[in-house]
Amino acid sequence: MSKRLEGKNIIVTAAGQGIGKATAIAFHNEGANIIATDLNDKTLKELGKEYPKIKIYNLDSTNNTAILDFMKNVSKVDVLFNAVGFVHHGTILDCEEKDWDFSFDVNIKSMFFMCKAVLPKMINQNSGSIINVSSIASSLKGLPNRFVYGSSKAAIIGLTKSIASDFVKNNIRCNAIAPGTVFSPSWQDRVNQSPDPVQAKKDFIARQPMGRLGTAEEIASMAIYLAGDESTFTTGNTFSIDGGMTI
Repeated sequence: MSKRLEGKNIIVTAAGQGIGKATAIAFHNEGANIIATDLNDKTLKELGKEYPKIKIYNLDSTNNTAILDFMKNVSKVDVLFNAVGFVHHGTILDCEEKDWDFSFDVNIKSMFFMCKAVLPKMINQNSGSIINVSSIASSLKGLPNRFVYGSSKAAIIGLTKSIASDFVKNNIRCNAIAPGTVFSPSWQDRVNQSPDPVQAKKDFIARQPMGRLGTAEEIASMAIYLAGDESTFTTGNTFSIDGGMTI
């Protein structure tokens, strides 16, 4: 029985942990050829050690020069999965200009650079799928203390729709995934950094209609669908995986 992504060449960013790592592994298990990138060399090497067939590449997705150098050695890209992200905590009153710039550099400019780098190859081969990780904290829902995070994640939805519209005639699809609260190392770090980690964890779970956090593997399952041939008539959409938070 053939695997769902057999032979597809896929780039996954932020693949060292969390959603990026779970998705890189899921794509690999479905038969894809993976190039996993991350800025964190330690977690990236751990992934490569655990899955030797996954190619790893240390890459700063906010550095366009580094991205263009990386792409010189990539001949074909069937799928790009953009998972780079940073969560800033606070309202507009807690957000300085440097916080705004950093969040937008990491959360949206990185995707601008990566999408622009892979699109010429996808146009040349007349096919491709781009999957961007947004969030329900975006244009979909306002959440407390997620001012600049939600603003930057809303921009991802706009970027996604624009690319989908501009390149639909080239058989290139572009969709976004909007996770709710997902258990991950970065989520755990945010909880641990709060004044009362035990209460912070309870608060996160309390706002989940299903009474639990999502898993990175649940996000990866949607990514498999969007990367594969089952979704060839699907583009320009944002898929919420949020345990009912946007009902």
